[in-house]
Amino acid sequence: MPVFPGDNPPKLERGQDEGNMVHYYLESGMHVGTHIDGPLHFVPGGKKLSEIEVSKFVARGNLIDARGKSEIDVDLLEGRNIKAGDCVLVHTDFDKKFGESSYYEDYPVLTEAFAQKLVELKINFIGLDTPSPDKAPYTIHPILLKEEILIIENMKGLDQLLGVDEFEVVALPGKFDAEAGLARVIARIL
Repeated sequence: MPVFPGDNPPKLERGQDEGNMVHYYLESGMHVGTHIDGPLHFVPGGKKLSEIEVSKFVARGNLIDARGKSEIDVDLLEGRNIKAGDCVLVHTDFDKKFGESSYYEDYPVLTEAFAQKLVELKINFIGLDTPSPDKAPYTIHPILLKEEILIIENMKGLDQLLGVDEFEVVALPGKFDAEAGLARVIARIL
């Protein structure tokens, strides 16, 4: 699996079988594949994912169509009925580049105005089909995580929600005592 430059690739290996019992072993950083960043990732003394209420990982979904944009700006939120406790998923179509070197180099980013609006709206989390909401020096991560707005990165298949009016997103990470965690994220059409 491709990983963010500088991160170690994950390893999934089958262990020694014992009769009918099969064992697999996973060695991985917390920021590979689809994962959730928690406050501790960028906020000194911030909460670990294991300290976040489970209700924070389930939210009414709002899909933002940002295809063709290099910057995701606040104008994309205009006219949307986003409420406190909702989530915002940003569909850029960039997940189709996963596996290409440009995936970790040329991805679209959020503007500070967009991030500040999400804080004002008091959403639970944002999900992106890109590797990050920002690039170095990483100004967007702290804006969101300081307010406990979780960040889901490396999502796939957001195009399946185009044209869907109402859906709920369930994004459960393992209950690791860490700054981030691998997650399985699903959308349920209502």
